[in-house]
Amino acid sequence: MPRLAAASMVGTAIEFYDFFVYGTAAALVLGPLFFPTFSPVAGTLAAFGTFGVGFIARPLGSVLFGHLGDRRGRRPVLVASLLVTGASTVAVGCVPSYGSIGIAAPVLLLVLRFLQGLGLGGEWGGAVLLTAEHAPAARRALWSSFPQVGPAFGFVLANGVMLALSALLSDAEFAAWGWRVPFWAAGALALAGLWLRSSLAESPRFLEIDDHARVPLVEVVRHHGRMVLLTAGGLAVGYAVFYAVTTWALAYATERLGVSRTVMLTCVMAAVVVNASLTPLVALLGDRYGRRPLCLTGCVACALWMLPMVALLATGEPLLMFLGILGALIAFVIMFGVIAAYLPELYEARVRCTGAAVGYNLGGVLGGALTPIVATALAEHSGRVPWAVGVYLTGIALFSLVCFALLPETRPVPVPAVEPATG
Repeated sequence: MPRLAAASMVGTAIEFYDFFVYGTAAALVLGPLFFPTFSPVAGTLAAFGTFGVGFIARPLGSVLFGHLGDRRGRRPVLVASLLVTGASTVAVGCVPSYGSIGIAAPVLLLVLRFLQGLGLGGEWGGAVLLTAEHAPAARRALWSSFPQVGPAFGFVLANGVMLALSALLSDAEFAAWGWRVPFWAAGALALAGLWLRSSLAESPRFLEIDDHARVPLVEVVRHHGRMVLLTAGGLAVGYAVFYAVTTWALAYATERLGVSRTVMLTCVMAAVVVNASLTPLVALLGDRYGRRPLCLTGCVACALWMLPMVALLATGEPLLMFLGILGALIAFVIMFGVIAAYLPELYEARVRCTGAAVGYNLGGVLGGALTPIVATALAEHSGRVPWAVGVYLTGIALFSLVCFALLPETRPVPVPAVEPATG
């Protein structure tokens, strides 16, 4: 289990590095380079629009790779998704700017971002299921939490590279070529991930299935449609909070408040490191007290913290901004620390890869795709403190709270290879 968990964690770190490095670039540099005819705010909104396309592609990726995972196994998903995401990320770093090829530049950016999202849509389901289906029932949340730590490492790596380049290069050098380096580095990371995953064993739960679903998506919609929608609604707040503090807040602080890129990236990275360290501890609580209570607690914490968070961000003081971001990510991890165990347990094994991945990635569309765009627009028409952003995030938290309240608890019921389908 330690070796398998470590391999899954490193793999998700690499794939989410690819996804996050785009979000950081969108907040810092893509607007002026690819949408130069727009105003600064409109350019940022357009860059965040291409960022959001990745989230729209993720549910499609979860359907495509979920079908592969439910029909052919969890392990092939890990290889195929890593290849798609890695190749498209390297290609982003090679796209000429608007000044060189005109309108073709943002169009290419849009297409490659779509492919990034497509690959990432399959990654989570494969990595989490391979770990969860190997894990003993009593510690399933703990072992499944390690793939959830991977995105935090990917974020720190992506922003660390951006931070180093931002500190070492002038603004002109960073805009000319420096921002491309993290995208090119994705190629080496993808090769390392493929080598690491080449020796992983297939899930024993998958090997026990005698009757594989012919079209997993059809079965998921027919027998688990309500479950998919409720999990997507429940996860929306986690995505909204995470991308509000790691993407929107980065643009807001650097453009509206005049905080340096280096200071803001450091604040966000430090908070994400704390978030990653707490994930296994929260998972242990999930193994002891259940998945649903932690999800409900996380939603309540998000609802209570969003207004204080935007007030702390608006101060422009690094320590207070860090505390605001840290509080939001702690509320986030209370919920997402157990999700990797909770979602697979809600679905029968023959459609688990599709059901869990579609619900997880639809939550990304609801909460992650629009949040940087909506928050940027709301902040533009707010005063010094963007209270409207806090109200928006609080509303999403309350919506997710209702969705989780309608879902069943799954602990400590073991997950058999085949379970009766339920509505």
